[in-house]
Amino acid sequence: MATCQSYHSDLKNNWQSQLDILHLDYSQHETLQKWVRMPECDEFVGAKRSKHTVVAYKEAIYVFGGDNGKNMLNDLLRFDVKDKSWSRAVTNNSQMSPAPRYHHSAVVHNSSMFVFGGYTGDIHSNSNLTNKNDLYEYNIKIGQWIKWIFAGKAPVPRSAHGAAVFDDKLWIFAGYDGNARLNDMWTISLKTRSPSIDYNGEMCLGNWEEVNQLGECPPTCCNFPVAVARDSMFVFSGQSGAKITNSLFQFHFATKFWTRISTDHILRAVPPSPTRRYGHTMVAYDRFLYVFGGAADHTLPNDLHCYDLDTNTWSIVNVTTDSEVPSGRLFHASAVVDGAMYIFGGTVDNNIRSGEMYRFKFSNYPRCTLHDDYGRLLASKQFVDVEFIIGPEEVVIPGHVAIISARSIWLREKMSEAKAEEEKNHDDSTDVNEESTLKVRLEDAVPDAFEMVLNYIYSDRIDPTRKVQNPVGNRIVLLIMEVYRLAKQFQMSKLEQLCIHYLETTINLRNVLEALQYSSHLELNLIKNLCLKFIIKEGNYKDIVMSSEFETLDKLLMVEIVREKQLPRKKLYERPHLDPGHTLELDMAAFLKQKLFCDMTLALRDTDIPVHRAILAARCGYFEAMFRSFMPKDKVQVQMGDIIPSQQSFDSLLKYIYYGNVTMPPEDSLYLYTASHFYSFSNNRLQVFCKENLEMNVSPQNVLEILDAAHSMRIVDMKNYALDLIVQNYDQVVKSPKLENLSHDLLLDILRALGKNKNWSKIM
Repeated sequence: MATCQSYHSDLKNNWQSQLDILHLDYSQHETLQKWVRMPECDEFVGAKRSKHTVVAYKEAIYVFGGDNGKNMLNDLLRFDVKDKSWSRAVTNNSQMSPAPRYHHSAVVHNSSMFVFGGYTGDIHSNSNLTNKNDLYEYNIKIGQWIKWIFAGKAPVPRSAHGAAVFDDKLWIFAGYDGNARLNDMWTISLKTRSPSIDYNGEMCLGNWEEVNQLGECPPTCCNFPVAVARDSMFVFSGQSGAKITNSLFQFHFATKFWTRISTDHILRAVPPSPTRRYGHTMVAYDRFLYVFGGAADHTLPNDLHCYDLDTNTWSIVNVTTDSEVPSGRLFHASAVVDGAMYIFGGTVDNNIRSGEMYRFKFSNYPRCTLHDDYGRLLASKQFVDVEFIIGPEEVVIPGHVAIISARSIWLREKMSEAKAEEEKNHDDSTDVNEESTLKVRLEDAVPDAFEMVLNYIYSDRIDPTRKVQNPVGNRIVLLIMEVYRLAKQFQMSKLEQLCIHYLETTINLRNVLEALQYSSHLELNLIKNLCLKFIIKEGNYKDIVMSSEFETLDKLLMVEIVREKQLPRKKLYERPHLDPGHTLELDMAAFLKQKLFCDMTLALRDTDIPVHRAILAARCGYFEAMFRSFMPKDKVQVQMGDIIPSQQSFDSLLKYIYYGNVTMPPEDSLYLYTASHFYSFSNNRLQVFCKENLEMNVSPQNVLEILDAAHSMRIVDMKNYALDLIVQNYDQVVKSPKLENLSHDLLLDILRALGKNKNWSKIM
């Protein structure tokens, strides 16, 4: 019997050294991903407002300007994050402060806040209204305002623009100049100051430089947010007139190159980007961009959207059920302090200004690598146990029985039939080779399309541009039809729907006739009807029927187009709803329970656990290294050093390996924290969840299980914390029947802990 502990001595010793580094912060009981309402700013401190700015410096937030619905403001408010209190910021030379304004910008560099531009004047009497291009510096340490004076070119006056700080420079982008929206960019150094002119605090400190922007620049826009991350500035949505968009744009500071981040060419079951909007906020934290609020097509949504810069995916953040979620709003402002986002003010329903402050605590869990791990296994072609013989050319495409059978019942049955046929053709006693690669023939499949289906099976995504460079060309549309046909055949409903959604966006005037003919040939009626609907659409029909390609179209299809134009069916095409199930995670969770096609056994004490080699190798560096060295013929003992996990904790580990599940009882987290090192996962995601689980969820109800597990794992600080909690809640813990299951040594430890407690000694 092979054992985990004896396989690799270096790994064993490295793992055991990790037992000493589990340091838990029991004072940290703050719930992550939770909205909390902070104290509201009293009217005598500062008015409710919108179109203002918010910046963060150390443990304080500074609010400047905006409007209260009647007047523009130029007061400077301070919110102390630690004390949760409001006050007016110290200003030693208020006569030098900027004029009242809104839709300006504000950023922090070193210990100063820089305010640029905005709209000024008397909105109550509608007089002296104008955009500005002035720049003010507020030195936070000494509470002093400084106005910057410039020579040479400068940005045109503007409001509702974007501003960012990078490389000791202020960058200004787009906005509204009073007549038109802009998309120019300017920058100025905040580091090098020239003392050549000093007019009572007004200083000439440098010159503006217009930036020569390259790449796909965002359209002219205003009322949009910017965020800086990874040496880049990101812009999302905003008011762009007829060109309003919900695209995310990235500006790389070093190359001055814009890129529109688009994943439209990728088929994957992920939430769409937030709807187009303006007056929203966006902040960067860790690898994420967070978007909140704004006006979206005449609504004020209050969902919190998140963009993952690693996976290029949008999602809606699931907040805790006890969150005090802010109402929808626009023209609010936000900043990040100590791992939390603060939003203040804004315009809410009925054009009412808000004085509310809300706090949202971020989570920064390492990303789930499940899709990457399985995708890497497919690309590596390691540990394959099935070969698909595709098409009349008999193209061989390797795969892994376990993962494929988890995602497609049709392919599972096909592999079962092939295995039964193989066993039937061999002598049971002598010729059957248990390690032989299974052969499965799919004579009517197209190799490129089948490879794309396999990519989806392993990673829940398809990037067609890997096969065809032009994402909207005829070749790629026909290939996706083949993928759709295979998805129907393999009974993969979600992939079918993703193909349809993709074709909806890629079928155009140049490729629709070929798509129609091909879908008719393959008898793909849903796609055929999609093409017909596109052809007879007003604005498309004339161009299509007058084209040279129409002249070569099959006669029966010509007739069908003409008839459909004259007497259109009410439900020619109806878009299918996306299947919420059958994700990689859900399919692998179901497969783990079914115990099908298992090809390896793990032994946990006297219990045999059937598993799948390919899945263990894909997810665990430990098993990948083992299988490269040798393939165990018998059982592999589950043991780390002299520690054997409980059945429950190892079940939690398998759930993490198979489908990335991190929901577990706190007592399991003790084992899984150390297992993360031993089994060599792609990152420390599991370990971070385990640590938080232990810090947040140890209670009198489960403390005895935690004590027992900590004792077994020799984690001293966790054991001591459990003993302290038992002493504090002795009356409750002593009634638990679980107390009878503790070892003699642990019962003595509890008695000693009670004896050391002064309050307990007095009672005795």
